[in-house]
Amino acid sequence: MAFLMKSMLSNQVKNLGLGGGGDESKEESTPSDPAAAAGITREEYEEYQKQMVEEKMERDAAFAQKKAERAVLRVHLREKYRLPKSELDENQIQMAGDDVGLPEDLQKMVAEDQEEEEDKDSILGQLQNIQNMDMDAIKEKAQATFTEMKQAAEQKCSMM
Repeated sequence: MAFLMKSMLSNQVKNLGLGGGGDESKEESTPSDPAAAAGITREEYEEYQKQMVEEKMERDAAFAQKKAERAVLRVHLREKYRLPKSELDENQIQMAGDDVGLPEDLQKMVAEDQEEEEDKDSILGQLQNIQNMDMDAIKEKAQATFTEMKQAAEQKCSMM
């Protein structure tokens, strides 16, 4: 019984932090070297760090390239629709270098849009637009306009 009381009281005293058991410091249990913490040698750890830095640089370069491609697309659309230029887009293009262009998929899309615009501007395109028009609505509008003009002329002219 005395053993049970002693173990219960000593556990409670340890929990209060008043001393008792051994003073194990947690700092000594964790290694200060990150390579030792990972369980690899120092050289392997340095090689791993170099590899990580190189991969990050590659990702950053690819990201800058994508941003520049998007900027080129925005510049193209601004030119097409005659919108004001953006200095931010021009800066992104300059940062990526001069070799930035539209990606192949976007180039195909732009080429298709240009072909469609050229088709619409041609005589055949205009003829197709004429076929798509509602002739009855145009005829009604012309008759209404003619009637209005006739009535206005009758009111102004005493001869009619």
